[in-house]
Amino acid sequence: MREVKVGEIARAVKKLCMDANYHLPSDVIDALKEGYRKEESPVGKDVLLQILRNVEIAAQQKIPLCQDTGGAVFFIDLGQEVRITGGNLEDAIDKGVKGGYLKGYLRKSMVSDPLFKRINSKDNTPSVIHIRIVPGDKIKIILAPKGAGAENMSKVAMLKPADGVAGVRDFVIETVKKAGANSCPPVIVGVGIGGNFEKAPCLAKRALLRKIGEHNPDARYARLENELLRRINNLGIGPQGLGGRVTALAVNIEWSPCHIASLPLAVNIRLAKRALLRRIGEHNPDARYARLEGELLSRINNLGIGPQGLGGRVTALAVNIEWFPCHIASLPIAVNIQCHSARHKEIEI
Repeated sequence: MREVKVGEIARAVKKLCMDANYHLPSDVIDALKEGYRKEESPVGKDVLLQILRNVEIAAQQKIPLCQDTGGAVFFIDLGQEVRITGGNLEDAIDKGVKGGYLKGYLRKSMVSDPLFKRINSKDNTPSVIHIRIVPGDKIKIILAPKGAGAENMSKVAMLKPADGVAGVRDFVIETVKKAGANSCPPVIVGVGIGGNFEKAPCLAKRALLRKIGEHNPDARYARLENELLRRINNLGIGPQGLGGRVTALAVNIEWSPCHIASLPLAVNIRLAKRALLRRIGEHNPDARYARLEGELLSRINNLGIGPQGLGGRVTALAVNIEWFPCHIASLPIAVNIQCHSARHKEIEI
């Protein structure tokens, strides 16, 4: 068993926050240069040239690439042979974020309450942290700062299995089309297919971590990536939405097995199921959210849908809300519906 101190993690994260906001990965720079060569629109070429110049200045002067330095989103592969000492992993991550955003003069963009009291937390915490347990004695920490411009254009859909490839294709293209200039193209499009309601968005976000030019190892999904990229770039949105052929630099797809009766799909341009685990009758400890739960339950049961949709006043047994601080320029919301057979067991080891 290898021991890792929380102070070491916090220091690494602090540096990571600054580096991620000052330096664009080489594969993205190469893709921008290739986009400049391919772009046919004079305005589009000029925009790409300005972006490349901005990349140089940010790296040379150690200033942010973008004024929106994003919410801190982490993907952590935690080796099962690692023992973290001296504190809590998530606290160490947040400590590093606070230090990095302060020392690096990075904009703090998280509000402490997403709905009722949107006050800036002033240190860009809490972070959004995805932890995956893996073999080994290492901790791999990936930070993907996520601004609200592209994030607000992201979408989730629960398609029917019969919608198939055509349904997936149409939803992805329509999402990018509707985003237009709001997502600050050229963009990288992450697509998550399968899993369930909360898994698909995580897959879409993880897809954005793949290097440009690396395709899904499954040839079928790789072909779909190429087709979607071609169709998106034929929309004519262009760099910064000013017209042209280079709207996206890449489309990356990640997939997971899913339920026989569903086809979850998420598009993230670059988790709300926990509430279902609360017992019926247990309200959110925050009185404001508890009142909203009560109001929503009353309104839903006044719809007259009733049991099995046959009419009546009992459409929902409970409305449970969980909330989390969010980026100052966004208000993410997700609704996940659980049937009355709410299977749930807990075990503590």
